[in-house]
Amino acid sequence: MLRLRPSCNRPFRSMRYFNSDGVSIAYIDVPPHEGQGDPILLIHGFASNHAVNWVNTLWVKTLTRAGYRVVAFDNRGHGQSEKLYDPVAYDSYRMAEDGRRLLDHLGIERADVMGYSMGARIAAHMALASPDRMRSMLLGGLGIHLVEGVGLPLGIADAMEARSLDDLTDPMQRMFRAFADQNGSDLKALAACIRGSRQVLSKAEVASITLPTLVSVGTADDVSGSGPELAALMSNATALDIPGRDHNLAVGDKVHKQGVLDFLAKRP
Repeated sequence: MLRLRPSCNRPFRSMRYFNSDGVSIAYIDVPPHEGQGDPILLIHGFASNHAVNWVNTLWVKTLTRAGYRVVAFDNRGHGQSEKLYDPVAYDSYRMAEDGRRLLDHLGIERADVMGYSMGARIAAHMALASPDRMRSMLLGGLGIHLVEGVGLPLGIADAMEARSLDDLTDPMQRMFRAFADQNGSDLKALAACIRGSRQVLSKAEVASITLPTLVSVGTADDVSGSGPELAALMSNATALDIPGRDHNLAVGDKVHKQGVLDFLAKRP
């Protein structure tokens, strides 16, 4: 989740749409500042969208100026993408397939794939299902809770269904409901997403991922779990600590950005 900036409700000027097995998915495809550039696919977190997570935090600007082609989409149930109300539609593998199908739609054979929070969980499922489509995996805002947790508490779904923010007293419920309200989100779709995207990976499944991987977590993040513990389960993973940042602020931090650029420059 990210704090909202004033302009984040506005769709990116080059918003496009494609059909992902019957679901309309909104996306952007931004060329590098110069040259052709390797593609990187960005997957946002729960109750966010591509603009909040990646445009307003200047990730798109940072990556395109560094020479990368940036593709980012709104997850099903979020942003400008189609809203679905059956929790089954939000299985993490189904959401990962949206990313894979977007690469198909754009004719991209392989891409670096970076996700934040729920988006990182989706990226990890994509790494298991379609590793041949990925050059590397970058997990932000998700550590050992990929294995030991099932995402956000189910109470967040209840918060989405409350009559208003005033009916909630739990701090985490209030935080996510306020964020969703500020984004103009479809609350019913978000409740279904929380209930449906609760798949965990086993330690053996995580260990089977051999892609070059960067795990980036803020040192003050009490949502993600330990980044180094998750990285230690993989043979080709590196952990990046983002000093003093919590779950909300780590995503756009300059240490995070530089760590990602350094990782991408060194991966095969």
